[in-house]
Amino acid sequence: MNYIEQHIPGVWVIEPVVYQDERGYFMETFRQDEFRQHTGIDFNVVQENQSKSMMGVLRGLHFQKGEYSQAKMVKVLSGTVWDVAVDLRRSSPTFGQHVVVELSEENHRQLYIPRGFAHGFLVKTPYAVFSYKVDNFYAPQAEGAVNYADPTLGVQWPFLPIEYTLSEKDRKAPFLPEAYTFD
Repeated sequence: MNYIEQHIPGVWVIEPVVYQDERGYFMETFRQDEFRQHTGIDFNVVQENQSKSMMGVLRGLHFQKGEYSQAKMVKVLSGTVWDVAVDLRRSSPTFGQHVVVELSEENHRQLYIPRGFAHGFLVKTPYAVFSYKVDNFYAPQAEGAVNYADPTLGVQWPFLPIEYTLSEKDRKAPFLPEAYTFD
């Protein structure tokens, strides 16, 4: 696998080696020992989640607060998404900055997002199946969000020929100055 640290330290794009032939393909998508060797991060997966969303669905920007914070490794099983991670760590020199990566079934990329980040994605294809590996169990009482449209974040969401579809919770999420942040 190829490990590419992004401009925000601790955020990694992982590109697997894909073996293809007339039958299809095979690839390793995660090896804890190799991940630790290349990144220095001990990522212990305790839960894996999956979602399916239609074109124009924007999920995020979400995170878990406090002791329920989660590091994530995300990938697309089918379709294409515009994936965004925003640094919410007040003590970080990159506080409020973001990383954008296109994840697709074609490029097989994964994005590792450490604790202290908000995460979201926009579906660019007729649908997308999305997978999340996390290092802490989901706790509904610890949900947090930052508004995807916050101009201070500077995220350039792509144009789509349809209107974005958001949950009511995501539409009403606070902008960064009013949102929960990490130390």
